[in-house]
Amino acid sequence: MELLIKYLGSGTIDINKRTSVVCLTITNISIITKIIIPLFNKYPLLGVKYLDFLDWCKIANLMSEGKHLTNEGLKLITEIKSGINTGRKF
Repeated sequence: MELLIKYLGSGTIDINKRTSVVCLTITNISIITKIIIPLFNKYPLLGVKYLDFLDWCKIANLMSEGKHLTNEGLKLITEIKSGINTGRKF
């Protein structure tokens, strides 16, 4: 994980000592839109996680356009986010 942070130039590592789960968190929108999203477009996720990824991409694009700074944009992001993971309805 530390090598990923070094390669990307961004990110933090969180370790849950109780479950031994390691999370890499990247909040730099430029890294997300220019590196992370193209990577997952090249090597797509499978199943329902792909749908979550597409929603996540919509949110990233809205944020890169600055739409998260408006009430309307924030409302749209909240609506998209509510359908990700367990909130998804088929």
